[in-house]
Amino acid sequence: MTIRFLGTGTSQGIPVIACDCAVCTSLNTKDKRLRSAVLIQVNGKNIVIDTGPDFRYQMLREHVTHLDAILFTHSHKDHIAGLDDVRAFNRQQGHAIDIYGALEVHEALRREFYYAFAAKKYPGVPQLNLHEISSLPFSLFGMPIIPIEVMHYMMPVLGFRIGDFTYITDAKTVEDTEVQKIRGTKILVVNALQREAHISHFTLDEAIAFAGQVGAEQTYFTHISHKLGLHDEVQAELPEGIFLAYDGLSVELA
Repeated sequence: MTIRFLGTGTSQGIPVIACDCAVCTSLNTKDKRLRSAVLIQVNGKNIVIDTGPDFRYQMLREHVTHLDAILFTHSHKDHIAGLDDVRAFNRQQGHAIDIYGALEVHEALRREFYYAFAAKKYPGVPQLNLHEISSLPFSLFGMPIIPIEVMHYMMPVLGFRIGDFTYITDAKTVEDTEVQKIRGTKILVVNALQREAHISHFTLDEAIAFAGQVGAEQTYFTHISHKLGLHDEVQAELPEGIFLAYDGLSVELA
C-alpha cells in the first residue's frame, strides 16, 4: 500500500488577503499546503479520501491517471468542493465513480452538485454512484474498511482504517471505543491544526497525546494551519516516530 498526501493544509487560519508571515513567505515547499486529502494506492486501485477545492490540481500534480473510489470524511466545503472534477475520470474511464459517505454527506453532495443528480442531466456532468456508509465496517475492492467516528466539535466525522493504515481528520474528541478500533495500526494520520486551543480541532499537543494513546509505529500530522509554524521547526520538536506530513509526501506500508 502506498499513501500519498495530496494536501496537508486547511482553510482554517488561512488569510483571505496577502500574508507576510514566515510560513506564507517560506521558500520551503513543505510549507506550501493545499487542502487536506490523501490518495491510497493498493492492489492496483486508486482510492481518494476527500476532494477539497484543490482536488483537480492535486490529481494533476501526482499524475493520477485513474480513480476507482472516493471516501468522504464529512461534508464541510473544504473536503467536498472539488468533486465536480471527477468528470474527467468519468470521461476517460467510461463509468461513474463510486462515492462512499454518511447520509449527511450524501445530502450535502445532492445540494452542492444538484446538476449531477437531475432527472434530465446536462451532457458531461459528474457521474457518481453514492454508497451510504455508517460506523459499521464495509468492504471495498475486497478490502475491509473500518470507519472511525470522531467528533468535530458537535459534528460526527468519519476516519477510516484500511488494513494497518488509519486516516483521521477534523477530530477534537475520540471515544475510547473508537480508539480501540485504531490500536494495532502501523501508520496513523491525524489532524494537528495549531498550537492554540481550538473548539473543533486537535492542537499540536492534543495530537501528540492522541498519537501516544494509539501507539502506531509511525504517526503523521495533517490538516495543518499556517499558524502552526514552519515545517522544519515543528518537526524538530516532535517525539520519535511522529512526523509533520507535507504535500506530495509518499509513505509505503508493506
